[in-house]
Amino acid sequence: MPSREKLLEVIAMQTEVAGLGIDLDLGRLLDLVAKRTVGLMEADGAALELAEGDEMVYRATAGMAEGSLGLRLKRGTSLSGLCVAQGQALRCDDALTDPRADHAACERLGLRSMVVAPLRHHGVTVGVLKAMLRRPAHFDDKHVALLGLVSELVAAAMYFATRYAPGELFHKATHDSLTDLPNRALFLDRLHASLAQAVRDHQPLAVLMLDMNGLKPINDRHGHRAGDAALREFARRLSAGVRESDTPARLGGDEFGVLLRPVAADGGLQATMQRLAHELDGSFDFNGHELPLSVSMGAASFPEDGADVAGLIELADQRMYRQKRSLKHAAA
Repeated sequence: MPSREKLLEVIAMQTEVAGLGIDLDLGRLLDLVAKRTVGLMEADGAALELAEGDEMVYRATAGMAEGSLGLRLKRGTSLSGLCVAQGQALRCDDALTDPRADHAACERLGLRSMVVAPLRHHGVTVGVLKAMLRRPAHFDDKHVALLGLVSELVAAAMYFATRYAPGELFHKATHDSLTDLPNRALFLDRLHASLAQAVRDHQPLAVLMLDMNGLKPINDRHGHRAGDAALREFARRLSAGVRESDTPARLGGDEFGVLLRPVAADGGLQATMQRLAHELDGSFDFNGHELPLSVSMGAASFPEDGADVAGLIELADQRMYRQKRSLKHAAA
């Protein structure tokens, strides 16, 4: 049985989940639980994985797993997949020697020991909550029981968040509740898959990072309803300005991203950026007030800028902030 202190931490987490409000965003819920699980389990990292086809996909991560959002494991050769199949919590004392673990994935993560607990939705195990450590043989039966309590809390919140419709679970976990655009987890998932295919096929690919300018002044002067309306309008324009083969996403706050594939040679990327800037810039009406919308944007492409997901995003981000600073200097 977990200690009284740990049970109080679970109750505090439950209170925090309730504080997310009636229109519970499943993506935010999973992110919150991943972060809190690290502290609760005294772990180095945590992940929430959903079973999708024959794979387990990291849909929320924290700690040492943070850079692995979107990671895919085979259900048939991973401890997480076994947890889904058996519907019970499992412990691994050494991932490098345990035959149930995906050794290659564990080595890549730097993971040595872990506990996984099932997430049940409508009576079906749909994923797992995982706590992990860099050192072997640390977790015990109390940790297994504790993670089981947290997984039940998550499962109950998932049930509420999806309004009792099991078919909505994947959409809720991978889309932003305000704009209905893909969220960061789905964006990274598609970027990883698309980049791997682009490398195989020797086809160009590009990543755009976008910042919606002026959200804070809108919130300060007109309230958060106006800010939400501005974000929805920005998302609508962004969706209208890209192709069906592209992936526009809300990454958090006023940050957006677009995965462009394929990218036309001879200035295709620049033409797309100019078209999007034209689409996104310009005021919109909110309750009789004309509120300004504008964008700062940066891009990185494969193969010119490398073949690493994190590197492409970081470079596009740097270029976006460079443009944002130049716009501020020009306005001053």
